[in-house]
Amino acid sequence: MGTMTDAEPAQPAPRRPRPLEPEALKALAHPLRVRILDTLSLSGASTASGLATRLGESSGATSYHLRQLARYHLVEEMPERGSARERWWRRVPEGFTVSVDDQPDSASRAAARIVLGEWHANREALLDDFIARGDVELPREWRDAAMISTFNLRLTAEQLAQVVDALGEFAARVLDPLRGQDLPGARPVQLQFNAFPVLDGEETRR
Repeated sequence: MGTMTDAEPAQPAPRRPRPLEPEALKALAHPLRVRILDTLSLSGASTASGLATRLGESSGATSYHLRQLARYHLVEEMPERGSARERWWRRVPEGFTVSVDDQPDSASRAAARIVLGEWHANREALLDDFIARGDVELPREWRDAAMISTFNLRLTAEQLAQVVDALGEFAARVLDPLRGQDLPGARPVQLQFNAFPVLDGEETRR
């Protein structure tokens, strides 16, 4: 079981995602740090005070957690944009993967589950907001362009792997060329892809 997170949308196409090392994974396994990383991924670079306002936290807290994320090369400072009074931070350009199965010990596996759970909660919250407020706050063209869809299939593990590979190829072919663009009228958009076996389902037997 693994999950990939990509770089912020304003950056060019990322290099091949790297597996997150156990120590970096443990450092990330904190709800606010995951929210900070998610916010930088979705909305682009920000300051500690800007993140604090967006996330309802103190700037001292976001500043501290940004420094911890920077220690493990998950975020980086933008000296060309900052000033003596305020630093700007962004996601590192490359994406990374998190897998429970690949962790060397129980502490790392627990950290992986925390990170995956926080990612899921944050993505679910974004979709909930769209469902609850999209028809009021977004123009019709945005609502018509969006899609919420679920596909239920019976697959072998090999077929599931083929589907996931095909989605990866789609992302490389269609999504990567769109990175780095910020055309007039653009706004943050999130595509969520999940593909997993249903645990209470039974395997087909011959």
